[in-house]
Amino acid sequence: MAAAGENEEPGAPSPEEFVYGEEDFILPGTGWEGEPGSVLSRFDRALLEGWEDRMEWGLFRYRLGPLPTRVLPGPMRMVAQLNVQRGTERRPPQPVHSLRQPFDPAAFNFTRLRPGEVVLRLHRAAGEPRDGPAAPAPLLVAINVSPLERGHVLLLPEPGRRLPQALTAPALHGALEAALLSAHPGFRVGFNGLGGCASVNHLHLHGYYVSCPLPVEAAPARPLCPRRRLSLLLHGVPAPAFLFYAAAAAELEEVSRDVCRAAEHITGTGLAYNVFITRGEPPEGTGTERGLRVLLWARRPSFGAKAGADFNVALCELAGHLPLPAAELYRDITEEEALCTIRQYLLPEPELLRLGEDLGRLLAG
Repeated sequence: MAAAGENEEPGAPSPEEFVYGEEDFILPGTGWEGEPGSVLSRFDRALLEGWEDRMEWGLFRYRLGPLPTRVLPGPMRMVAQLNVQRGTERRPPQPVHSLRQPFDPAAFNFTRLRPGEVVLRLHRAAGEPRDGPAAPAPLLVAINVSPLERGHVLLLPEPGRRLPQALTAPALHGALEAALLSAHPGFRVGFNGLGGCASVNHLHLHGYYVSCPLPVEAAPARPLCPRRRLSLLLHGVPAPAFLFYAAAAAELEEVSRDVCRAAEHITGTGLAYNVFITRGEPPEGTGTERGLRVLLWARRPSFGAKAGADFNVALCELAGHLPLPAAELYRDITEEEALCTIRQYLLPEPELLRLGEDLGRLLAG
């Protein structure tokens, strides 16, 4: 991290030490804003208050107000948002040439954050059941200075280790626990791998709030390896995905390991991947209690922005959330046009099914 006070005004905000235990987990979430029972958790309040404080301090690249938002007509109910400033003022993505590109200390990385950009230091309370060798990685929660939405943060697992952008089980475990610390049903967490539109080759995940349901929360899935809670989300979503499901906090460690084993296998086949975490229905699509859905997409690698593309296809777009950079595009885009762009990066169904069979055998072994 940069030296304290470097490139900042005196008195700039400091990160809050956020210590949590299993009693802080809120598995089903609460209602949407304005609905009966809607309430923010201790984590939500700390994150959003810290985020707003950094906005007042001018630590972002632009001031983000309410974003125009509309649900596209069509069965997918995709959510489009207009965010012109992110399209024009964000830091240019780093060039990525390989799915296994090593960390480059000369390139921008998260050890160079200004101290005031860090909102929370997130870690388990001492003596917790999983406070030990199997504990999730401690996370720094930092503002994304080019935010997609209110509350957009980076989840940084031990940035001083200078790991490249390849998901690890401890990092994913920590991110899953962060998702459970939020009571907001629209708090989502995700990961863009190398070749999957990652813009910085330093291990990080994204967390952000979108106050709309997304199609990936409820679409039913086809079982692939029931013993490992692996299924295939094939229909009713913008992009077919492998679905892992955690019905309880005790399952997060196992789910983290399985997702990362599957992601490593996908990389070994020459494909890129993205991950998206949201509260949702069990894989069969019914149930009174919602758990955590972890979606893993295998996709054609994308190295650099595609010439002529209206938007990049990363974790948000694959899940049905479309941050768009131009007013005309936001006004005119149709579900069919959005799906046409997304599907350029997807596998043909027979190839996806074969990959699913391979993953089922891998995880069952």
